[in-house]
Amino acid sequence: MSEPTSDPVNYPDLPSAPVSTARPGTAAWIAPLALVVSLLAAGAAGWALFKPSPTPPATDADVSTVADPKGEVCSAFKIVSTAVTRYTNVTLPDNLGPALPGTQEAIAANARLAMTGGSTYLLRNLAPNTPPELADNVRSFAGTLDTIGMKLLTGIPNDNPELVTSLQSAETSNKKIAELCK
Repeated sequence: MSEPTSDPVNYPDLPSAPVSTARPGTAAWIAPLALVVSLLAAGAAGWALFKPSPTPPATDADVSTVADPKGEVCSAFKIVSTAVTRYTNVTLPDNLGPALPGTQEAIAANARLAMTGGSTYLLRNLAPNTPPELADNVRSFAGTLDTIGMKLLTGIPNDNPELVTSLQSAETSNKKIAELCK
């Protein structure tokens, strides 16, 4: 019995082709990778080219000239308070069926956004010449809103004792600022 050989079989009517000993595909990934890298670079360059230029930060001279600092921060407070209240007091209809969990999550996400974005918005609209009592309460309220929003984003439930304390503090600050803005 003859042993199989590793020599290629020669067929008389077929042209012979050289046998490649290189592994197929060893360099095949280089071209697609280079294409992806170049597309990412082109996208980043386009974004850098067309993004709006940043506005310079406001100086104390710019913001201290606010004619009505109380009115400005109270207006911002009303916007934030309305947004937070809108999304934290939603009553959903009972007939949502399988859409209920997704709808609840969307509303909760908007509430968290109202809190974290609202805290930034309040501080951005707080002029240095705002009456001190109002400014202190707004800073405290903004910090509490931001903390609540971030804790909720991490998945801490509303009945967590630490979060309950923060929610009560936010409610107290909310009432105090509303009173100061009258």
